[in-house]
Amino acid sequence: MTKAAQQQECTQQRCCAGKHYFCSVELALQVIGGKWKPIILWHLRTGDKLRFGELKRHMPNVTQKMLTQQLRELESDGMLLREVYAQIPPKVEYSLTGLGSSVMPILDQLSKWGMLFEAEHPGGAA
Repeated sequence: MTKAAQQQECTQQRCCAGKHYFCSVELALQVIGGKWKPIILWHLRTGDKLRFGELKRHMPNVTQKMLTQQLRELESDGMLLREVYAQIPPKVEYSLTGLGSSVMPILDQLSKWGMLFEAEHPGGAA
Protein backbone atom coordinates (compact mmCIF):
# COMPACT_ATOMS: atom_id res chain seq x y z
CA MET A 1 0.00 0.00 0.00
CA THR A 2 1.37 3.40 -0.92
CA LYS A 3 1.91 6.12 1.65
CA ALA A 4 -0.88 8.19 0.07
CA ALA A 5 -3.27 5.24 0.29
CA GLN A 6 -2.34 4.68 3.94
CA GLN A 7 -3.00 8.35 4.74
CA GLN A 8 -6.34 8.27 2.94
CA GLU A 9 -7.21 5.02 4.74
CA CYS A 10 -7.05 6.88 8.07
CA THR A 11 -9.35 9.76 7.09
CA GLN A 12 -12.66 7.96 6.67
CA GLN A 13 -14.45 6.46 9.65
CA ARG A 14 -15.34 2.81 9.27
CA CYS A 15 -17.08 0.21 11.39
CA CYS A 16 -16.13 -3.41 11.99
CA ALA A 17 -17.68 -5.75 14.57
CA GLY A 18 -19.39 -2.80 16.23
CA LYS A 19 -16.13 -0.86 16.57
CA HIS A 20 -15.77 2.56 14.95
CA TYR A 21 -12.28 3.49 13.77
CA PHE A 22 -10.34 5.53 11.26
CA CYS A 23 -7.34 3.26 10.63
CA SER A 24 -6.49 -0.39 11.07
CA VAL A 25 -4.09 0.30 13.96
CA GLU A 26 -6.94 1.95 15.88
CA LEU A 27 -9.12 -1.10 15.22
CA ALA A 28 -6.38 -3.50 16.32
CA LEU A 29 -5.85 -1.59 19.55
CA GLN A 30 -9.57 -1.63 20.27
CA VAL A 31 -9.46 -5.43 20.06
CA ILE A 32 -6.17 -6.23 21.83
CA GLY A 33 -5.19 -2.95 23.47
CA GLY A 34 -5.33 -1.85 27.05
CA LYS A 35 -3.54 -2.89 30.18
CA TRP A 36 -4.84 -6.45 30.55
CA LYS A 37 -5.87 -7.90 27.18
CA PRO A 38 -2.34 -8.40 25.83
CA ILE A 39 -1.31 -10.00 29.13
CA ILE A 40 -4.27 -12.38 29.08
CA LEU A 41 -3.43 -13.38 25.50
CA TRP A 42 0.25 -13.77 26.43
CA HIS A 43 -0.53 -16.17 29.26
CA LEU A 44 -2.62 -18.30 26.89
CA ARG A 45 0.10 -18.41 24.20
CA THR A 46 1.25 -21.97 24.96
CA GLY A 47 -2.03 -23.40 23.75
CA ASP A 48 -2.93 -24.69 27.20
CA LYS A 49 -6.39 -24.05 28.56
CA LEU A 50 -6.43 -21.91 31.71
CA ARG A 51 -9.15 -21.43 34.27
CA PHE A 52 -10.13 -18.03 35.62
CA GLY A 53 -8.24 -18.57 38.88
CA GLU A 54 -5.07 -19.56 37.03
CA LEU A 55 -5.21 -16.40 34.94
CA LYS A 56 -5.84 -14.35 38.08
CA ARG A 57 -2.76 -15.88 39.75
CA HIS A 58 -0.65 -14.90 36.73
CA MET A 59 -1.96 -11.34 37.01
CA PRO A 60 -2.18 -10.50 40.71
CA ASN A 61 -2.82 -6.78 40.14
CA VAL A 62 -5.98 -7.23 38.06
CA THR A 63 -9.30 -7.12 39.85
CA GLN A 64 -11.78 -9.95 39.41
CA LYS A 65 -14.25 -7.55 37.81
CA MET A 66 -11.70 -6.24 35.29
CA LEU A 67 -10.45 -9.74 34.41
CA THR A 68 -14.04 -10.88 33.83
CA GLN A 69 -14.74 -7.85 31.63
CA GLN A 70 -11.57 -8.27 29.57
CA LEU A 71 -12.18 -12.00 29.08
CA ARG A 72 -15.72 -11.29 27.89
CA GLU A 73 -14.50 -8.68 25.41
CA LEU A 74 -11.78 -10.97 24.05
CA GLU A 75 -14.34 -13.77 23.70
CA SER A 76 -16.82 -11.45 21.99
CA ASP A 77 -14.14 -10.38 19.50
CA GLY A 78 -13.32 -14.01 18.68
CA MET A 79 -9.88 -13.99 20.30
CA LEU A 80 -10.70 -16.50 23.06
CA LEU A 81 -12.74 -19.64 23.38
CA ARG A 82 -14.62 -20.04 26.66
CA GLU A 83 -15.53 -23.63 27.44
CA VAL A 84 -18.05 -24.29 30.21
CA TYR A 85 -18.21 -27.79 31.66
CA ALA A 86 -21.51 -28.96 33.15
CA GLN A 87 -20.33 -30.05 36.56
CA ILE A 88 -20.49 -28.99 40.17
CA PRO A 89 -18.66 -26.79 40.98
CA PRO A 90 -18.80 -25.16 37.55
CA LYS A 91 -15.62 -25.37 35.50
CA VAL A 92 -14.72 -22.81 32.84
CA GLU A 93 -11.57 -22.86 30.73
CA TYR A 94 -10.17 -20.27 28.35
CA SER A 95 -7.98 -20.87 25.30
CA LEU A 96 -6.92 -18.97 22.21
CA THR A 97 -8.82 -19.22 18.96
CA GLY A 98 -7.01 -19.20 15.64
CA LEU A 99 -7.52 -15.44 15.51
CA GLY A 100 -6.13 -15.09 19.03
CA SER A 101 -3.10 -17.18 18.10
CA SER A 102 -2.47 -14.97 15.06
CA VAL A 103 -1.53 -12.05 17.32
CA MET A 104 1.24 -14.02 19.10
CA PRO A 105 4.07 -12.92 16.75
CA ILE A 106 3.15 -9.31 17.52
CA LEU A 107 3.08 -9.91 21.27
CA ASP A 108 6.38 -11.82 21.01
CA GLN A 109 7.96 -8.78 19.38
CA LEU A 110 6.43 -6.54 22.03
CA SER A 111 7.95 -8.77 24.72
CA LYS A 112 11.38 -8.57 23.08
CA TRP A 113 11.09 -4.80 22.86
CA GLY A 114 10.16 -4.68 26.56
CA MET A 115 13.30 -6.64 27.43
CA LEU A 116 15.38 -4.26 25.30
CA PHE A 117 13.83 -1.27 27.04
CA GLU A 118 14.50 -2.86 30.43
CA ALA A 119 18.15 -3.45 29.49
CA GLU A 120 18.51 0.17 28.38
CA HIS A 121 17.05 1.47 31.66
CA PRO A 122 18.70 -0.57 34.42
CA GLY A 123 17.84 0.10 38.03
CA GLY A 124 14.75 2.18 37.29
CA ALA A 125 12.65 3.29 40.26
CA ALA A 126 9.63 1.18 41.06
